[in-house]
Amino acid sequence: MMLWFRQCRNNGINYLFSIYYSTAASAATSYNNLLAEILVNSLGFSNEKAISTSANVTLLKPGNNKPQLVINFFQQIGLDKTHIKSLVSSNPRLLFSDVDKTLKPKIKVFQELSLSGTDLAKVIAKSGSFFLLSLDNSIRSNLDYFRKLLGSDDSVAKFIKREPRFLWGINAPKLMSPNILLLQNLGFSSVDIQKLMIWNPRIFTQKAGRLKDIVDRVEKTFFLSRDCNMFIHGVYALVWLDESTVKKRLEIFRSFGWSDSEIFTLVQKLPLCLTKSEAKIKNALNFLMKELGYESHYLASHPTFLTCSLEKRVLPRHNVLKLVSQKEPTKCSLNLYTAVICSESKFLERYVLPFKDEMPEVYDLYIKSRM
Repeated sequence: MMLWFRQCRNNGINYLFSIYYSTAASAATSYNNLLAEILVNSLGFSNEKAISTSANVTLLKPGNNKPQLVINFFQQIGLDKTHIKSLVSSNPRLLFSDVDKTLKPKIKVFQELSLSGTDLAKVIAKSGSFFLLSLDNSIRSNLDYFRKLLGSDDSVAKFIKREPRFLWGINAPKLMSPNILLLQNLGFSSVDIQKLMIWNPRIFTQKAGRLKDIVDRVEKTFFLSRDCNMFIHGVYALVWLDESTVKKRLEIFRSFGWSDSEIFTLVQKLPLCLTKSEAKIKNALNFLMKELGYESHYLASHPTFLTCSLEKRVLPRHNVLKLVSQKEPTKCSLNLYTAVICSESKFLERYVLPFKDEMPEVYDLYIKSRM
């Protein structure tokens, strides 16, 4: 009798749990469908994308109009549907933020720095989960500290666009001050420190001892003096490279017949050439030296060749010049290096658009190569 009672009791509990989870699952599905509908109607999501995005959140409840309020707020501050779609796709929980308590105070900080449109959307996206944390005094403290170091809101904006989490996720004065002081004691000017901050804010989150080692290595590895303009570029490069990686990359140049003198000429002119991956360095040297016939001493004195993307810049521009020279050899200067260091607009103006009518294949070739 007791056994039968326990069995009935257990079956009853299981039945109740079954009803509970079935009801909860049905409600969750209903709420997710509602969110998917908002994404389709308000932001132009496809049905498939809306369903997959809404499946990543379980915060919607009956009567919860936060998603629409958040969308309306982002539109009011100047973000278009493309911006908002991108934000919601990467972080759907943004739609459940409290507009007044969470979003408005943070957006106000960004607006103080004149960030808007695409820049504002990118900064929000890069802030990740930190953007959803409550605003507190440390954010204002960090912002004031960056203004003091960088001197202008324009510079602070550039800095924040690089690493927006520095506003929310750290105690900047405590974390960064030791490295700022170290560089000042080593003779770095305020202008050099500002450049390093904007190039790569994470340099200043290193342990002070490691940053001192990096500065010493720039002198020993690259034979650059601290009063040289390229010295801070060397510091920037070596933040990413340990000693073994530098040795491997120098060996690649030697394997293509470069002398140590030529290698150091290259590195002293532009240390950033060593930040390219080993595969990219090999591909560039193969193309420039073996296919085009450039000699090492020329490349050493023209280091930009090795910092530009082979696939996206050097090859497309080489192909345009090759085609133009076959048909109209006297139309323009056909020096590849000159063409490679041109800005995009200058290259189009000088080497592509003049031939658009009489040689449309030149224009088509270049546009296709950029896709």
